[in-house]
Amino acid sequence: MRIVLAEAMGMCFGVRDAIEIALREAARGPITVLGELVHNPVVVSRLRAAGVLAARTPQEVVTRRVLVSAHGTCEAVREALRLGGHEVLEATCPLVSRVHLAARRLHEEGYHVAIVGVEGHTEVRGVVGDLPESTVVLSDDDVERLRGRARVGVVAQTTQPLSRVLALVRTMRERLPRAEVRLVDTVCQPTKDRQLAAERLAAQVHVVVVVGAAHSNNARELATTCERMGARVHRVAAAAEVRGEWFDGIDAVGLTAGTSVPDDTIDAVLSALRQRAARAGQQAGADKDETVDDQPRDGEALADVA
Repeated sequence: MRIVLAEAMGMCFGVRDAIEIALREAARGPITVLGELVHNPVVVSRLRAAGVLAARTPQEVVTRRVLVSAHGTCEAVREALRLGGHEVLEATCPLVSRVHLAARRLHEEGYHVAIVGVEGHTEVRGVVGDLPESTVVLSDDDVERLRGRARVGVVAQTTQPLSRVLALVRTMRERLPRAEVRLVDTVCQPTKDRQLAAERLAAQVHVVVVVGAAHSNNARELATTCERMGARVHRVAAAAEVRGEWFDGIDAVGLTAGTSVPDDTIDAVLSALRQRAARAGQQAGADKDETVDDQPRDGEALADVA
C-alpha cells in the first residue's frame, strides 16, 4: 500500500505564531487565553501544561493578562477586558485581522456585509461583533436573507473553501439581480494551498485520512473537498484512531491535515499507516512503495511544546 502525502498540509504560520506567543507570555507570568487558542486538543493540552489558562468569556478571566486567540475577537470584547482591568495581548492571525478590516471598510462604504462562514464560529463571531448589522451565509438558502439589500459586500471566514465563496457570490448575483454584489477575497493563502493540495491528493487515491480535531472547521472542509473529489474519507484526531479495515483492498491511501495539527501528530498518524500497511503484508518496502513529501511544512516542528 502506497502512502501519498498532500503537497501542503498541517500547521499554518498563524497557528505557529499564536502558540509561540502563548508560551513566551506564559514564561513571563500568569496568562489566560480567551477561548481556545487554536482548535486542537493536543495543542490546548500542551499549553495548559505550560501554565496557559483558558476562559470562555471575559467574565471568567482570573489573570491580569489576557491573550486573544488566533481566531480573533471583536473590539467590544477587547474594550470590556480593558475596562475590567486586564492587559490585552494579541495572538490574532494577521489574515483574520484582514477579514475584520475588509468588513469594516465595506460597511463604511455603504455595503451590507455578508460573511461566508459558520455561524457561531469564534472567527465569525468576532467579525459580526465589529459590525452594527451583517448576515452570515453558508448555503444558497441563506442568500434569501439578503433580499431587499441594494449593495452587498462579501467577505469570508479565512478557512472557507474559495470554491464555496465564489459559488455563493454567483448565487447572490442571480437571485439579487438589482443589487450590487462586491466580493473581497479574504480566504487565507494557507487554506487555499491546502484545499488545492487536497483536491490533487484525492484525485490520486481511493481513501484519504484527514487529521484534525472534530470541531476544526478547516479539517472538516478538507474532508468535504476530498469527498467531493470521490475519495472515501476517514477523519482522525490522533494515531490511535486509525483502523486497519479502512484499507482492505486499497493500494494507495492519502494523508492530509488541518492547519491546527502539530507536526508530531501528523508523523504519528503516518507511522500508524505504515504499520497497518506492513501488517497487511501489502508494502514491499517504504523506500519503493511510499511517496513521501520531502518539502518542509510551514515553520518549525512543535516538539519544543511537549
